[in-house]
Amino acid sequence: METVTSRDPPPPGPQDDAPQDDVPPEEAPQEELTSLRDIVVRLVAAYPSVDAAAVEVTVKAAYDAFHHARVRAFVPILVERRSRRALDTARRTAPGRASGPEKG
Repeated sequence: METVTSRDPPPPGPQDDAPQDDVPPEEAPQEELTSLRDIVVRLVAAYPSVDAAAVEVTVKAAYDAFHHARVRAFVPILVERRSRRALDTARRTAPGRASGPEKG
């Protein structure tokens, strides 16, 4: 009988036929990329005093934080939450600014 160690890959089985939700980020599905563009549009509208390029950089940084996430289904939601938190923090620390999304 052969001993299986933790370094051996799992044996092929029914899980190999299951749909894969652990797509590497460099092969991100089109829906994920579309969601990221939508997030930038929403955040630019929610934070009109923040330069659009700064919002894009913030979203990209948040997205990059999930580079190694195996389950990609919730990445867009997590990116938007992290981006909003970063933008809110930046606004709170900026002199003469109120916190939260701007009302326009």
